Amino acid sequence: MQLILKEDVTNLGYKDDIVTVKDGYGRNYLIPQGKAIIASTSAIKMLEENLRQRAHKLAKIKADMQELAAKLEGVSLTIGAKASSTGKVFGSVNNIQIAEALAKLGFEVDRKVIIIKEAVKELGSFKATLKLHKEVSVEIPFEVVAE
Repeated sequence: MQLILKEDVTNLGYKDDIVTVKDGYGRNYLIPQGKAIIASTSAIKMLEENLRQRAHKLAKIKADMQELAAKLEGVSLTIGAKASSTGKVFGSVNNIQIAEALAKLGFEVDRKVIIIKEAVKELGSFKATLKLHKEVSVEIPFEVVAE
């Protein structure tokens, strides 16, 4: 089943992408949730026209995200967490804490675009990936220290 995504769907695609998914996933989840529509020929023509009209606006958004990525390139974060004497963190460090640390530095980044590959449950140095745009992502190193 071919669908046109109406919003970004993690591990599937970005808004206005045409994707192929299994019938059940499309019918039972994506379409009822309003995340996608069926990719009929008329819907594809409308999408192409809308993309053509929005091309300038999308280029500006991409340029803004590239500028933000350039500013974030040299940033390194230190996140304090409660930890045991052996170096294990009580709970874990997640994308919300990274977003708050970036906000303190003056960078307003949505927590949904921050991806941490493995759970951070101990003290040390790690990396988080920020997917700012379809084609723009930046890695930010962060260190977890005991409070």
